[in-house]
Amino acid sequence: MSSEVWDPFGTLHNALWIGGGQWAGKSTVARLLAGRYGLTAYHYDYHDARAHNDRRIARRVRLGEPIADPDPDAVWVNTSPQRMADEILAGFPVRFEWALDDLRGLVSGRPVLAEGWGLRPELVAPIIDSPWRMIVMVPSEEFRRRQVRELPRAAAVNHRVSDPGRAQRNRLARDRLVADEAVRSARRLGIRVLEVDGADDAEAVADIVADHFSSYLPLTDVYRS
Repeated sequence: MSSEVWDPFGTLHNALWIGGGQWAGKSTVARLLAGRYGLTAYHYDYHDARAHNDRRIARRVRLGEPIADPDPDAVWVNTSPQRMADEILAGFPVRFEWALDDLRGLVSGRPVLAEGWGLRPELVAPIIDSPWRMIVMVPSEEFRRRQVRELPRAAAVNHRVSDPGRAQRNRLARDRLVADEAVRSARRLGIRVLEVDGADDAEAVADIVADHFSSYLPLTDVYRS
């Protein structure tokens, strides 16, 4: 799968990747494994929501597009989940390049563990030398509903909209579509899919992911208390 990608410190080719759907516990698992094995965890969502916003604005200026963000109702209410999913998927390749720039600047004696829903299987596959360097985590429908009930950040759209209920329904339906596409892409590329149903706690899910990555991790999790 590996192809020629500018990788000055070898970070990209040595990285481990967790992609998948929203609310599957990717960030939690990455943090747990970072603590256990002394890895550097890269949280895509954190960078995408902050530092990458300046890049988005600069790109709009360069392309002659409007600088201001679209009206929230146009994004979340007066649309369809399929259109929302299509727009997200279309934007992921550009956003992935920004994530690669972040990762290129990291140097570590252990693999960097990158996680986030924008780390799509079809984008990561050309970089990795084996499908075992990636896993795709998606929530079962029941677990997604539980996350929405229990996680404040999953429970509502954080924008001023005219119809918060419809905006949230659109958002959740969009997330299902985006997760389903990640599953299809992963299976097409021979990358493992892990459906998280809530039956196991976070530590147990981290055990499963650690076993998947075992060929690339230290022999023992000496950092685990």
